[in-house]
Amino acid sequence: MKHFILLLVSLVLLSCSLSSDEKTITTDLVSSPLTANSKAEKVLTPNIEMIETSYDFGEMQQGKSVTHDFILKNTGDADLIITAAKGSCGCTVPEWPKNPIGKGEEAAIKVTFNSAGKLGKQNKTVTLVTNAMPNTKVITINGNVIVPQKK
Repeated sequence: MKHFILLLVSLVLLSCSLSSDEKTITTDLVSSPLTANSKAEKVLTPNIEMIETSYDFGEMQQGKSVTHDFILKNTGDADLIITAAKGSCGCTVPEWPKNPIGKGEEAAIKVTFNSAGKLGKQNKTVTLVTNAMPNTKVITINGNVIVPQKK
């Protein structure tokens, strides 16, 4: 009985593989201009250039906030679009331009760190999601939060 079932399954698989439907693999579905087989001579893309990707605020008292502007420049050939900016925690809040940043233009990413409830060395990140390659850019803000001495 086991041999009969095995023979039956083998015949079904064999008949499926011998079907007359020819299936070809094409590259028509690949429409990215960045592929190796692209016929585009030059692909226009944005590029992010930043003066600094890290800021050290030094020491600050617990409960205070610090804000820093990270300046970026689009050195690419197309508009730069920042689709999202996400802080590593709720204490790090980024503000970014919602409009496209043109070729050669500069913009600021404003990052505010709130030290309420924090103590000691802090290293927080903001991840930018863009249409540049690579599509993410990470900036950091760090320092040391101290508790004020009671008098």
